[in-house]
Amino acid sequence: MNVTLRFNLLKGANIPELRFTTPAGKKLTVTDEGGYFVTTAHGPDLFKNAQQAVRYMIDHLVKEHSLTREQAYCLCGAAVDLKISEIVDAPNWIVSAYLPLSIFVKR
Repeated sequence: MNVTLRFNLLKGANIPELRFTTPAGKKLTVTDEGGYFVTTAHGPDLFKNAQQAVRYMIDHLVKEHSLTREQAYCLCGAAVDLKISEIVDAPNWIVSAYLPLSIFVKR
């Protein structure tokens, strides 16, 4: 396998856990056209990690897309997919919240 990683440093961003985007054209699902923005949460409780990954996504949507928290919550309920990304050093889980970027209209 060949893997190419590209990193951007966001000075002063104060991001509590890993976030990343996947490029357009690297389909993860049938509906994927524009890539994904992904937030993650880790720890020993799978349910709490899932909740926290969604909370991080809500924070992102409020800050970057000017949604209210209520709008962001509704959007997450309709469009975000949760995935168990890793189980490392049991009992630690990494849960990722995937938001398809194709839902946003480009102006």
